[in-house]
Amino acid sequence: MIDILNIIAALLTIAFGLFGFLAPRYTASALDLAPTTSTMGLSEMRASVGGLFVVAGLAALWIGAPLAYAMIGFAFAGAASGRALSLIFDSPPMKKVLVFGGIEAALATWFIAANM
Repeated sequence: MIDILNIIAALLTIAFGLFGFLAPRYTASALDLAPTTSTMGLSEMRASVGGLFVVAGLAALWIGAPLAYAMIGFAFAGAASGRALSLIFDSPPMKKVLVFGGIEAALATWFIAANM
């Protein structure tokens, strides 16, 4: 059962990453980000919000070892921690932070608890 849930969670990771990878303008808009006079922000979306999670999910599926899935969990834990810190210092839109941060925290919890 853990193997099946790991695969589902990795596929979710890939799916979420594909938004940033293939649709950076949409993803930026959903995150209340806007391009400036440079398109570097779109490049950053494709890299850190997109490609990082697409390749992490694919690698975990390919390697198939519990530690590979756990590492995705640590990446999600870092993202969720950043959202928590943002709540303290940035006053972001609460609903978005709770939704995105909740997804990140849930995936982090699953990947780490099930695979360590």
